[in-house]
Amino acid sequence: MMRPKFLPDFLTVSILSAVVLANVLPCQGEAAMAFGWAANIAISILFFMHGAKLPRATLLAGAAHWRLHLLIFSCTFIIFPLLSLTLKPILSPLVTPALYTGVLFLCMLPSTVQASITFTSIAKGNVAAAICSAPASNLIGILITPLLASLLLSQQGFSNTLWLSAVKQITLLLLVPFIIGQITRPWLSACFERNTRILKLIEQCAIPLVAYTAFSEAVVQGLWLQVPPRSLVGLIIVNGVLIALALIITKSLSKLAGFNQADQIAVIFCGSQRSLASGIAVAQIVFAGYAVGVAILPLMLFHPMQLMVGSLLAQRYRARAMRYNADPDGKPIIRRPGTSTK
Repeated sequence: MMRPKFLPDFLTVSILSAVVLANVLPCQGEAAMAFGWAANIAISILFFMHGAKLPRATLLAGAAHWRLHLLIFSCTFIIFPLLSLTLKPILSPLVTPALYTGVLFLCMLPSTVQASITFTSIAKGNVAAAICSAPASNLIGILITPLLASLLLSQQGFSNTLWLSAVKQITLLLLVPFIIGQITRPWLSACFERNTRILKLIEQCAIPLVAYTAFSEAVVQGLWLQVPPRSLVGLIIVNGVLIALALIITKSLSKLAGFNQADQIAVIFCGSQRSLASGIAVAQIVFAGYAVGVAILPLMLFHPMQLMVGSLLAQRYRARAMRYNADPDGKPIIRRPGTSTK
């Protein structure tokens, strides 16, 4: 088996480096304001470029497979937020209350885009469905995540009256740039397709910049006084439990729904992943005035863990696909020595 491609990925390394820098040299005062403005501008540019780069036909291509998308969205925005609330009496003693607020927020986030699609492709799943579902999950999450936060985090100190303000800011910073990118796509898409490294470079700069700004604020406010070492170990356990349950639930529900193997793979990877990029960007707005660093710490640990597990699982599906051929219904057919596959 080849070495997992995402173990680790450069984005994770750059974010961890930004967190280390924030602990050693946090920005304060006017410098913090400047970094905050720079982070917002970078995130807006990033979503603008995603809009200009993503083909409109891709957004509409998989719409006919509505049952699959409905299951993915249900897992993402209904089942897992409720799961995090159900498990709270069991898992919350392992971490601090502030950290479990971050866990609740983690379970409200949309799916990743790049990782979900890439893992589905590696695993020989329904890539077209993943290409349609993952970006749609991110767009829907821009509006649904702050609403869920206002409903489910009210007992943790998040005011129900703040969700409209959060949606407004998220719309201006994320959704509007994406729409402008879609509108200008006929003129800019060719340029971006020739310079794909620009989008990757901006992403690798924007997200660590937001992480550095958030963690600088948290360190100045005494982050590590609020997060003892015992809670960090507990948080790793909590994230491990969530990843395991996410994979089990998505696989079980996709089987119950009668989907073939390729569709099951798409549901597993699109329904179990959580977006680091969208999560950090949305948290910066949703938790404005709160301990943003503590709120996104569960996501920071969850991201590399989900990539490692997802990469190993995708390689396992790929190895299985090399031993079998799949019929049109996705049922495995054993390839026996000496038999023809034609």
